[in-house]
Formats: sequence, C-alpha cells, structure tokens
Amino acid sequence: MDTPKDRIVVGVDGSESSKAALRWAMRQAKMEGARVEAVAAWEYPAWSGFPPPVARFDLDEAASRSLDDAIAAAARDVPGCEVTSRVVEGNAARVLIDAAKGAGMLVVGNRGYGGFTEALLGSVSQHCTHHAQCPVVIIRDA
Repeated sequence: MDTPKDRIVVGVDGSESSKAALRWAMRQAKMEGARVEAVAAWEYPAWSGFPPPVARFDLDEAASRSLDDAIAAAARDVPGCEVTSRVVEGNAARVLIDAAKGAGMLVVGNRGYGGFTEALLGSVSQHCTHHAQCPVVIIRDA
C-alpha cells in the first residue's frame, strides 16, 4: 500500500516552468524512493456567441503528446525515475488538487501558458497553494 511519501504529483502544461517542475519532482522522487505522477489538464476554450470557425482539434491528444514529450525529455536529464502520466479534461487547478489528494507533495511551475506574462505567480500555482491538502512546491524555470 502506498504511503503519502510514495507519490509526488507534478502538473505539466508544456511551459518551461512546468518542465523544470517535472525534472525537480523526478530528482526529489529518486532521493525519496517515490514515484512521480505527471498530470496534464486541458479544457475547451470559452467563447461567447457563435464559436469561431476552426478545424477540429483533439485537445486530449495534444495534451497527451505534450506530456509524453516532456516526460521523455526529463527522463534524459533524470534517468531511472518511475513516472506515470495522466491527462484529464478539466480546470487545471482543480485537476491538480484532486490528483494530489493523498500524495506526499504537489509540484507546479510558477507560470504556465495562461494569464499575464508579468505576473510572478500563475493563477493555477496560486490556487494550488491555497487549496491542496499536501505540501506544494513551486518551481521557476531557468
């Protein structure tokens, strides 16, 4: 049976800070003998009125491919760490908080792809620090 220290959850959205968070989580997991659960969340963009004319785009597949690429790149930097991946439709903050229930820690990047570029702490990482039931580590990119 897993104990909380056995699992580190990390949010990965393809941004540089989330990739840095993944590498950090993998190094930490190796030191603790834990496993990493890399989680990517996606949701359809909101719009008002008629939807814009766009070609069909599989957001789940795109998120899965981005997550797989990030894990493969991080595994080259931090070999020998067990990483499982999960792609979930929904609000990123809510998905990460739910995924981190019972985990030893939640690791997120300080800035993702959304919001204002001048903000020091992204809305997802800020929401996680306020609502997660485990310690939250926020990683800046290089």
